[in-house]
Amino acid sequence: MTGARHQLHGPPRVDVHAHFYPLLTRAQGETLGLAETPWLRDDGDGTGFMMAGDSEYRPVQAPLWDPRARLAQMDDTGVTVQVISATPMLFAYDAEPAVAERWSAMINDLAREMCETDPTRLKSLCQVPLQDVDRACREARRAMDTGHVGIHIGNHVRGRNLDDPELERFLAFCGTEGIPVLIHPWDMFAPGRMARYMLKWLVGMPAETHLAILSLILSGAFERLPRDLRLCFAHGGGNFAAQIGRVDNAWRRRDIVRVDCPRPPSSYADRFSVDSAVFSDDALALLVAVMGTERILMGSDYPFPLGEIEPGQLVATSAHLSEGDRARILGGNAARFFGFELPQVSG
Repeated sequence: MTGARHQLHGPPRVDVHAHFYPLLTRAQGETLGLAETPWLRDDGDGTGFMMAGDSEYRPVQAPLWDPRARLAQMDDTGVTVQVISATPMLFAYDAEPAVAERWSAMINDLAREMCETDPTRLKSLCQVPLQDVDRACREARRAMDTGHVGIHIGNHVRGRNLDDPELERFLAFCGTEGIPVLIHPWDMFAPGRMARYMLKWLVGMPAETHLAILSLILSGAFERLPRDLRLCFAHGGGNFAAQIGRVDNAWRRRDIVRVDCPRPPSSYADRFSVDSAVFSDDALALLVAVMGTERILMGSDYPFPLGEIEPGQLVATSAHLSEGDRARILGGNAARFFGFELPQVSG
């Protein structure tokens, strides 16, 4: 248990978009049988590298895998609770289903081990072998029984969007079982055209998330899925808020957009939530206008440099939010979405 520096003034802060990467050896990664083996190189000085085979994919620091270093950083930045999820490169959707099921179970058990350092402040999302929905449902049940508060999935699997009948079946399972789902973009399209300037992250990720949301809306999937299914899309829902006017305009004017979507696309914004990782107050104001304050959860993309360095600071200082709105977005919405009680903080 760490100290009480996290008990800063203001409402509790719950970061729902916070990644971890356990200390996986190369031998463990090689069990997946993939071309680019995922593993973590710990350089022994509080730094290391996420590895893809022999290649150094990304430099990282100890809070990514060390729960005590993570909790100390949470204290320093005023984060009350993190809901941790594995980095998307660990999804293993391209592995053989039986191998991916064992892999997911290992990652999930390591996540629970990390959270046991301080279970009141560290919560975890499990991952599942989504390339095989029956196996995914089985691992989801097992993992949730061990203490995870939800599931973390990618926005597509082997070229299939979320409106694919099997992926829709998995989402229906989550709705029926009452399991919250965080959806994260990964494996971005057109990598050859986005090889420089971090364009995969700056263009590809927002577009992938927008594609995922529209695949559920325009296919009519939200008409079939359980009404109480809890979905949250990372990165502020990508391009959705900025482009919903264009989508509604297309729906009004082109019957090919309406064929499976009986209502204006904007009317489905009450079927999902988004995180707050949009990085400017004007963008947050637009997000609130489209989504409402009840469907925005604080998320930072911790601990990566492209994320919010002081998680929740944008929300805490926004000129467009009331104190009640701030409290909801900073922590209250997340507690309701994932179904846990907020720790008490002073101030």
